[in-house]
Amino acid sequence: MTEPKPLNWTPTPGIGYSVIRRGDGGMTLTFTDLSDATLAHWHEFALEHLLGADRRTRNLYDLRAVKEIPEKAVRMAVDANSDPSARNIRVAVVVADQSVADAIIKVAALAEAGLASALKIFTDINEAEAWLGRSLDQI
Repeated sequence: MTEPKPLNWTPTPGIGYSVIRRGDGGMTLTFTDLSDATLAHWHEFALEHLLGADRRTRNLYDLRAVKEIPEKAVRMAVDANSDPSARNIRVAVVVADQSVADAIIKVAALAEAGLASALKIFTDINEAEAWLGRSLDQI
C-alpha cells in the first residue's frame, strides 16, 4: 500500500474552508464562505496539489454551508479543474439545494472549458460518497 500524499495544508485565520485527508487518499474540503480571500487561498492550494497529482484521487467539496455560489467561484473551479493534471481526479461537490446546483451547472456550461476531472454535483452527501466510492468503470 502506498503512503498518502502529504496534505500540505494548515488552517489560516480568515479563510473560510478546511481540508482533511480522506481514508482513500483524497481530500475533503469543507467551505463556510466564498470570500475573495478564501477563493484566492483555495485556488493556490488546489493548483499546488495538481502539480503532484500522480495517481487517481477522490476529492469531496462540501459547500452545504454556502447558500450562494458566486460566478467567480465557479469560474475559478473550472479553471483549476481544466488543468491537464486534474485528469486523475474524481470530484464530488455537495451543495445546499438544487437551485445552487443548477446555478453552478449553468455557469460551468458557459465557461467554455473542458473539465479534465470527473466532476458531479450533489445535494446529498451520502450520494456523493457513494459515487466517489464506485470503481472508475462505473462512472
